[in-house]
Amino acid sequence: MDFQTAVKTCLNKYVDFNGRARRSEFWYFVLFQVAVGIVASIGDALIFGGILYWVVVLALLLPALGVAVRRLHDTDRTGWWLLIGLIPLVGLIVLLVFYVQPGTAGDNQYGADPKA
Repeated sequence: MDFQTAVKTCLNKYVDFNGRARRSEFWYFVLFQVAVGIVASIGDALIFGGILYWVVVLALLLPALGVAVRRLHDTDRTGWWLLIGLIPLVGLIVLLVFYVQPGTAGDNQYGADPKA
């Protein structure tokens, strides 16, 4: 999946927590979030005075949660594993390990293999 397709997919599945997401879809959307956040921060510093960044963060929050849950589904884990991220440092490391693992081959309980 290329960058543009991944971003379109994540934004079209705005609050869709069902199904599976490939690693490329997840990581391209993370890259998109970081890039848009940097641009919004620069825009705030130059023009808007602090509100633009927070509007962008709130606008991308639900798609980010959706793709994170779908990414966990691809590794055959429930979306509730996101809550482990609330544990300082250790939780984020565990989630990072889950996100970089390859998805389960073939169908799993969350849907068809997105690579197929």
